[in-house]
Amino acid sequence: MYKRIIRPILFLFDPESVHYFSFTAIGLLHRIPFMGVLIKALYGSKKPSLKRKVFGIQFPNPVGLAAGFDKDAKRFKELSNFGFGFIEIGTVTPKPQGGNSKPRLFRLKKDMGIINRMGFNNEGVVAAAKRLQHNKNVIIGGNIGKNKNTPNENAQDDYLICFNTLFDVVDYFVVNVSSPNTPNLRDLQEKEPLTKLLNVLQKRNSEKSLRKPILLKIAPDLTDSQLDDIIDIVEVTKIDGVIATNTTLARNGLQSPDTLTKQAGGLSGKPLTKRSTEVIRYLHTQSKGAFPIVGVGGIHTPNDAKEKLAAGASLIQLYTGFVYEGPAAVMNINNAL
Repeated sequence: MYKRIIRPILFLFDPESVHYFSFTAIGLLHRIPFMGVLIKALYGSKKPSLKRKVFGIQFPNPVGLAAGFDKDAKRFKELSNFGFGFIEIGTVTPKPQGGNSKPRLFRLKKDMGIINRMGFNNEGVVAAAKRLQHNKNVIIGGNIGKNKNTPNENAQDDYLICFNTLFDVVDYFVVNVSSPNTPNLRDLQEKEPLTKLLNVLQKRNSEKSLRKPILLKIAPDLTDSQLDDIIDIVEVTKIDGVIATNTTLARNGLQSPDTLTKQAGGLSGKPLTKRSTEVIRYLHTQSKGAFPIVGVGGIHTPNDAKEKLAAGASLIQLYTGFVYEGPAAVMNINNAL
């Protein structure tokens, strides 16, 4: 019903407006007595064979919701009812910021993709942390970044603020230095500044009574040489894993009109499927499986999910696939696995 009726109607309207409308609708739907229980019974899965223990955390299933969908931790409980094994909130920044000017979200329907240049729009890390205090049993990842106006030489201060503020309310952290929509952010992926940043976070992590896993989210546009650097950085800094990958700046082989494909921003969805899998396979092979990889990028079907896992991913995440395929996508993938 979603792809035949609901999606065609939603796709008639501005993508960002539809996103906020859907968020409101999900919230209202869960206010109906027993509706949350019903949705969970319909889409969820409690099969023991789906459980995964990765970087010390027991996940009920390996299918998570990628960062960017629930930036401000407003619907993590409701979204978990659709079958996700974990929810990643953010990217959050120390101070609230409005992000880039609109329009900043574009559907490439012929390619089953999305271009976004949101620019870390969020209400700030404190607001997200307050909402997460009410979490009871949803596994939460905290995706952290820096404010747009913070120069790169001071970036570690922003990441530390987010790390400290979220520490007691998330299960793991994701250091996002790979979004293409914050000026100069991807410069932090270079070996020297990235090693310094991760070491600072690891030092703070070691000062806690019980440390939290720290993952690094990387771009799909890195060269093999840069991916080799990532493997070295993981080994040197002793972080817990990598999320591969963020959105891409590449525009190869697209069928949508130029008015869409030439929009600035990061591309996600089906056009990213192959490249993200290549990055996962390269990291897993070259590192000899030395660290867990969370696979994300163009996962729409059970076969897409299986390819990511076969390439070396321990867990996977959906975003654009959830938009195009609907809530049944999570259920279908879990059933296939």
